Amino acid sequence: MSVLVAFSVTPLGVGEDVGEIVAEAIRVVRESGLPNQTDAMFTLVEGDSWDDVFEVVRRAVDAVAVRAPRVSTVIKVDYRPAATNALTDKVEAVERYLADDRA
Repeated sequence: MSVLVAFSVTPLGVGEDVGEIVAEAIRVVRESGLPNQTDAMFTLVEGDSWDDVFEVVRRAVDAVAVRAPRVSTVIKVDYRPAATNALTDKVEAVERYLADDRA
């Protein structure tokens, strides 16, 4: 089973420079041991169950909430019971198509 979650946390009420606070959420994700990836807008986390993945998201939000009076969270889920390695396989498939276009 694959539960792939893209999420972002935005601390509110702390000014414009939020990178240091957001880093606390990313630290939680990386320490979870689950496959993950972070870009400029979202962090992706993949796990074998809803509980595994959403526990990491909850802890990431809690880490931000320690330093911000309010936290906005956006979550997108790709649930595929028969899939594994969705975090990398989806990107690799697109890259193969792009490589075919260049050939």
